[in-house]
Amino acid sequence: MTNRVIVCDDEAHITRAISMKLSKAGLTVQWAADGQAGWELIQRERPDVVITDFQMPRLNGLDLIRRMRECEQTRDIPVLLLTAKGFEVDEDELRRELDIAGVVVKPFSPRELLKQVQTLVETARTEA
Repeated sequence: MTNRVIVCDDEAHITRAISMKLSKAGLTVQWAADGQAGWELIQRERPDVVITDFQMPRLNGLDLIRRMRECEQTRDIPVLLLTAKGFEVDEDELRRELDIAGVVVKPFSPRELLKQVQTLVETARTEA
């Protein structure tokens, strides 16, 4: 079974870097350039993990996660939230309120992001 990851980010170089790293590790990666397109893709594809940027056009990352948590089919999908360095987010509060798996600050290490995604995939597999 191939594990699927959806990346939602309006910065093409970010989505390319993530896609390359995760694809080389054997994960199937799809991406969306804004939150609304991401939401539509998530509903259609039901990925194993979602990585979303905080600030995006049409639907920001927090609103995307809120939609996911309100929908029975997507509420249990683990989410990593990307945010720009210096942009203040309260990770503990986001974990409590939106059940996110973690916050990744840009610039980030693709290797470390891969480790986080692999851990989420393994955890989801053992809980299934």
